[in-house]
Amino acid sequence: MGEKPSGDDSWTVGRLLTWTTDWLGSRGSESPRLDAEVLLAHVRGCPRILLYATFDQVVDDAARSRFRELVKRRGGGEPVAYLVGSKEFFSLDFAVSPAVLVPRPETEGLVVRVLDLCKERPATLPPPRIIDVGTGSGAIAVTLAKQLPTAEIIATDISAAALAVARANAARHGVADRVTFAECDLLECSEGAGPWDVIVSNPPYVREDEFASLPDAVRLHEPRQALVGGETGVEVIHRLASQAAERLATGGWILIEIGPSTAAAAREVIAAVAGLEPGPTLNDLAGLPRIVQARRK
Repeated sequence: MGEKPSGDDSWTVGRLLTWTTDWLGSRGSESPRLDAEVLLAHVRGCPRILLYATFDQVVDDAARSRFRELVKRRGGGEPVAYLVGSKEFFSLDFAVSPAVLVPRPETEGLVVRVLDLCKERPATLPPPRIIDVGTGSGAIAVTLAKQLPTAEIIATDISAAALAVARANAARHGVADRVTFAECDLLECSEGAGPWDVIVSNPPYVREDEFASLPDAVRLHEPRQALVGGETGVEVIHRLASQAAERLATGGWILIEIGPSTAAAAREVIAAVAGLEPGPTLNDLAGLPRIVQARRK
């Protein structure tokens, strides 16, 4: 990107995108065009869609310098979400930092399932009490607060830095007065006592022996504490399920995101916890097992 393109003396939006897409692709990006567009739109301070209406516009030297630095860092493996400081989740824009996992589309399935359970809740019952365990960026808790204006929602995380990001996102989306945040390990705090109608969590579930095989963008940049669930990948899930059995309301649900490689082990853990009745495992849009669930007997 340091050399001017042949045949002209200017770098236009279109030429920058073409060059950057090729360069990022050569460095292993799985979505080089999308990465290039998101980074350039960020530098130009415009929605990504507007790039298509400005293909022939020349990008000034200052913007190109900022873009070049971000592209270089992306080529080195840094997640695009960290570079631009945000990621979309459930059509909402969430601030992210290396203190939290980048929200994934697969996790939206947890939100959908919670909303479905709340729709099925009899109108004669009081508003649901929901706790998001290991909230990270707050994506689940904040989205539920937006979608369920009468629900009581609490979010916990063991990381103070993650909670700072989550609180900022709650304020960003106007629900800071609707979500209570608590720094604690899983449900081991007074705020986690319950009883809860829904316990929802995207906990660490990567096995120790899987960690080295994760993509560099994940392994080298996202918080290990939020990724690795132990030697078998379900140690955290076991502790959470055991705590949930004591804190769920009768008939209440626990919903836990899992990875395909730990799905069977997670189901066994849930089935072994006294007081919980396992429900069917839910698949993601790719057809992979993604959510284990159980109900308090």
